[in-house]
Amino acid sequence: MLFWIVLAVVVVLALVALGVVGYGVLGAFGRLNRELEAAERDVRPLLEQAQATATRAAEVQGGRANSG
Repeated sequence: MLFWIVLAVVVVLALVALGVVGYGVLGAFGRLNRELEAAERDVRPLLEQAQATATRAAEVQGGRANSG
């Protein structure tokens, strides 16, 4: 009888521990997602500027090829 009580307590504690770990992992994924969105917002203007510069450089190269 005592064995079953101890086994039940061990199973309940294991489930609680797994729940805590799962909650922590899901919370970490949520924080990571928010950090990635914030980083994307921060980098977006730089990316757009780099694309505009690359487009302008291609236009200048095209102009030189046509005139030369």
